[in-house]
Amino acid sequence: MKQPPGQRPIRDERDKQIDTHSKSEALDFMIAATQVLTIMCLWKGNPAWKGSLALLFIGGAARLFYKYDKYEEKPYIQVGIVLGLIGVALFIWFGITGWRGAQYGK
Repeated sequence: MKQPPGQRPIRDERDKQIDTHSKSEALDFMIAATQVLTIMCLWKGNPAWKGSLALLFIGGAARLFYKYDKYEEKPYIQVGIVLGLIGVALFIWFGITGWRGAQYGK
């Protein structure tokens, strides 16, 4: 869509919806890619599966936090907190055990 010279485009509601939808599609793609990465790491015995799985839980928590922000229904925030805590616990576990095993070839 061409704009006349010197005129700034106005960001309207449709632009916001397109932006939100594109971010959602990108997140869905990243979730699918992370799931594949997690399975590959498990299959190969790579300890990075813990970090990858942590990303999935934290991504799920972020999605639920966004829904809570829009709908203000408690189950979204409650489940989001649980998923977030699981993700953080997996990150800590990976940080303690994952790198050590990868460093020494275990």
